[in-house]
Amino acid sequence: MLKKVLLGSLGAVLVLTAGILLGHFGIQRGSTTPDWVMDVTQDVDEALIQKFIAEVDNIAIQENLRELTKVPHMATSPGDEKTVQYMLKRWQDPDTGLDQAWREEYKVYLSFPDPNTPNKVTVVSPSDAVLYTAREKEKAYSSDQEDPEVVQPYAAYAPAGHPKGRLVYANQGKPSDYFLLNQTLDLTGTIAITRYGGEGRAGKAINAAPYGVIGVLVYTDPWDINDGKMSDNNETYPYSWYMPPSGVERGSFNTHYGDMLTPYLAAKDDTYRIPEKNITGIPPIPTQPIGFEDAYALICELGGEPAPSEWQGAFNCTYNFGGPGFKPTSNFNNSDVKLDIYNREELKNSANVMGVIRGSVEPDRYVIYGNHRDSWVHGAIDPSSGTSVMLEVTRVLGRMVKQGKWRPRRSIIFGSWGAEEFGLIGSTEYTEEYYSKLSERSVAYINVDIAVFAITIWCLFVFLQVKTPGSDSTSVYDNWIRYFNRTSPAYGVIPNVGFLTGAGSDYAAFIHFLGITSMDISYTYDRTKTRARIYPAYHTAYDTFDYASKFIDPGFTSHQTVARTAGNVLMRLADSLLLPFNCSDYAETLEGYLNKAMELYTDGLAAHMIAIEPLQNAVRNFRSAATRLDQLVRDSDLANETPLKVRRINDQLMLLDRAFLDPGAFPDRYGFRHVIWASSKAGQATFPGLADAYTRARSTGLDSDWKEAHRQLSILIQAIQGAAHTLGDAI
Repeated sequence: MLKKVLLGSLGAVLVLTAGILLGHFGIQRGSTTPDWVMDVTQDVDEALIQKFIAEVDNIAIQENLRELTKVPHMATSPGDEKTVQYMLKRWQDPDTGLDQAWREEYKVYLSFPDPNTPNKVTVVSPSDAVLYTAREKEKAYSSDQEDPEVVQPYAAYAPAGHPKGRLVYANQGKPSDYFLLNQTLDLTGTIAITRYGGEGRAGKAINAAPYGVIGVLVYTDPWDINDGKMSDNNETYPYSWYMPPSGVERGSFNTHYGDMLTPYLAAKDDTYRIPEKNITGIPPIPTQPIGFEDAYALICELGGEPAPSEWQGAFNCTYNFGGPGFKPTSNFNNSDVKLDIYNREELKNSANVMGVIRGSVEPDRYVIYGNHRDSWVHGAIDPSSGTSVMLEVTRVLGRMVKQGKWRPRRSIIFGSWGAEEFGLIGSTEYTEEYYSKLSERSVAYINVDIAVFAITIWCLFVFLQVKTPGSDSTSVYDNWIRYFNRTSPAYGVIPNVGFLTGAGSDYAAFIHFLGITSMDISYTYDRTKTRARIYPAYHTAYDTFDYASKFIDPGFTSHQTVARTAGNVLMRLADSLLLPFNCSDYAETLEGYLNKAMELYTDGLAAHMIAIEPLQNAVRNFRSAATRLDQLVRDSDLANETPLKVRRINDQLMLLDRAFLDPGAFPDRYGFRHVIWASSKAGQATFPGLADAYTRARSTGLDSDWKEAHRQLSILIQAIQGAAHTLGDAI
């Protein structure tokens, strides 16, 4: 069982990009202090946090998940509408609900297979006789897979079409894979079979088309997800957490996030929509995912030269390039692979469910907590584990509010996002519609998507307070630092955290588009004991309540730990007199990025008369400004400070990430404006825009590309200097 694989540690992708909890500030109050001053100077109530932690119930989370996974709930489906109504019912409950809850509708561009004409993958002879047919649906091991609302595996946004050609094996479909394959074969008119990993879903087809490939198959290799396990007689689900042979990872095959017809505009009924032909970042050729049992039947019959060792997988045969096509000794000799794809695009109404607890002192400052609601099928882990956790957090906090025991200093907004699986649509449309208000007022965004598989982390005190599943003594922090740590110049050995540099979940629009400090929380497994790149039932028809309760988190104590952690963070962000951000920790990250940039780029830039010293000065200035502000915070006597001074410091902390936004930095990449946390293809732990531009310039040698490297360096310097000014004195 996965319980044996799970570490008792939080895995970590910290990205509360501004840093680490400062701690609790005691406040002295005089007996003659007016009531309003008492309210304004109130800090976190530790007793209330302990009360919250104690009241989070693992069984309640289990029952939330059971309810949420009764039926498939793909975006805009009848099952999705049932989850909308369930969320509203819970958040409008008179005893445990929120102050207010409502739905917000968007009309969005989605892609579906034709339910009446299923997509097909076949091997056909020269006379078009069908020699082999891939499964159209996954094998049923329980009634969950037999539900008529289970959508056939498909590649969302891949075009319809009927390509037929010789099969070739293209590894992960990376640009380098197709380049290497093209050195051996003429790829014109071929069908490529690729494995998940190494390249985004859409990229596997986008990279193929320039070489003349006319169709793409995608499968999950057992080497990458199952530790080589392939048999459903005793090795895979329903006997373990591993993907069974017919399992297929569905997904959205697009590179941009948000509604594709309304970039930078909220997708309302009357919103202007670009022509469909102008959409970019989707497969230009028909594409279809299949299970590894079908991939096995095809790959092991391929002819041609053996592929490189790093292209080999778990099948008990040699992975060949293809002749192109099959071996002369194969029953499929001289045959083609044919894709019959009937996908279609539709405008559909999709709902976010929103809820709020109004703040008592600073209602115009928002702490936002979100998770998407839609799934590809039943979605027990992705996303319902996160939704079940969020519902438990709101139940406990809602009851405290209804009973008059607590009201946060700042307002808390809860978002149950719709249509995330199609490209983070619900959350993105929300940020586009409320761009100005969110930019001006948002303190932080907390995302809990796959609650038991991937955490971001951040404040020391929070993780010392919360215990690991099944333990009364070992804290999350202790377990985390034991299994996943790094050495900090300032603190020594500390928990290791990652950065939200891509668009993997609903935090993307908040951090990359709006510059709102963000974090993503979940519980993960011991990656030293498995090669699985994610939990094996991901996006398949086997991601069910049965799977979650038997193999992922029996007893739901890991879910409980995530709920306690997320709620603890949420309450501190909402209640702390001073926001719990440490700018010096941000400076440490910038210094680490600078050191790597100096190591890699100094000589190459200098050869083109581009100086990197101004970047050093900018980072040095940021460090000085951060140190001064941190010292001001430490020296402040909060009981005697004016509310306006506290508010001013909080605004500096809140707006820090906004200072790193540059709308012109990445003009060809929708929604990416944060020059520190944008994703990069260069594979270096340094500033993304500079890394990508420098790598390209070194590759091409073009003067125009070196000018772009200089431009990215200048953008970066200006942003860091601007952030330093944000932390400085008011005038």
